Amino acid sequence: MMEPFKIAVPDQVLRDLRERLDRTRWPGQVEAYGWAQGTEPGYLRGLLEYWQEGYDWRRHEAEMNGFDQFMAGLSHGRMHFIHQRSPHPSAKPLLLLHGWPGSVYEFHKLIPRLTDPPAQGGNAAQAFHVVAPSLPGYGFSDAPREPGFSPRRMARAAHELMHDVLGYPRYLVQGGDWGAVICSWMGFDFPQAVAGIHLNMMGLRAAPGPDSPPLSEEEKAFLADAGKKMKEDMAYMAIQGTRPQSLGYGLNDSPVGLAGWLVEKFHAWTDCGGELERSISKDELLTNIMIYWVSSSITSSMRLYYEYRQSNESLPPGERVEVPTGFANFPGEIFNPPRSWVERNYNIQRWTDMPAGGHFAALEAPRALAEDMAAFFATIAIQD
Repeated sequence: MMEPFKIAVPDQVLRDLRERLDRTRWPGQVEAYGWAQGTEPGYLRGLLEYWQEGYDWRRHEAEMNGFDQFMAGLSHGRMHFIHQRSPHPSAKPLLLLHGWPGSVYEFHKLIPRLTDPPAQGGNAAQAFHVVAPSLPGYGFSDAPREPGFSPRRMARAAHELMHDVLGYPRYLVQGGDWGAVICSWMGFDFPQAVAGIHLNMMGLRAAPGPDSPPLSEEEKAFLADAGKKMKEDMAYMAIQGTRPQSLGYGLNDSPVGLAGWLVEKFHAWTDCGGELERSISKDELLTNIMIYWVSSSITSSMRLYYEYRQSNESLPPGERVEVPTGFANFPGEIFNPPRSWVERNYNIQRWTDMPAGGHFAALEAPRALAEDMAAFFATIAIQD
């Protein structure tokens, strides 16, 4: 049911990648627009040059293989995951969930801080046994083969991994992006197992119930701003939610096309002040892109948007996620809701306005994220 796993990309895959990079056919540009129309060509050309001449996949592959990785057979198919146990006896089980266009690689700086806090100047009482899966259809996990594999269905798969395969009767969950949606559903559907959740992005919202208070002025302003962002910056969500297969042909065939599609999101969603490498290095950026490339998973990853749109999943009117919830509000996140808005949908027990960081918090601010998680989860007992 579960077996050890190592990433081992065949040399032929890397040779093919280099040949494709060498044959890139570049589009034209209107230089005055910069990043306004998408990934800026000058930046992407520089990234491609580094990809060809300076980037070493084998080094990062070995770094990833320094973690204890496994492949588990679940009811839907195989799931790849890291299971890094802490050396400290009081450690609590913690599930980390990534999103799009991220990967399990996002957690490579966070995991050591969580499993062995004393090595980072922290407290052994705040250690965790960390489980970090590649979501179904992402990276080295199997892609779903049947319709209907929505975020709520992914929550069931993640619970199956934690509860049935790894044998954790109660555990903690952290997530951002799709991970925030999935761990929210886990808290809602499996409150007997999920002792608490920590979010760095809001995952779910319910329609107002008959007893819901009227919107505050702060909430109205937030919703107006969110609506504007949805119209101006979320075209990717519309196409991935309706025609992921059509988009996938190009992204799966062209490494520069894939990079162009993903890099724009890292540039827009990090707290980088317009200079991406202030937040994420070229090596981190390319390693994340490489995981999509070598696993040929970009199309299956985008299908999650389609399944989400088709499922129309939301909390029942007037209900919320009642398991204890911590929220880290990073200033560079896509949306920054007021606490009152999030509390309509979650049992918020800890709220932290972070000083810096954005959507990819585990890469951008691993220490701050780890410390906030540890402080919140220290208040939650795993055993009844």
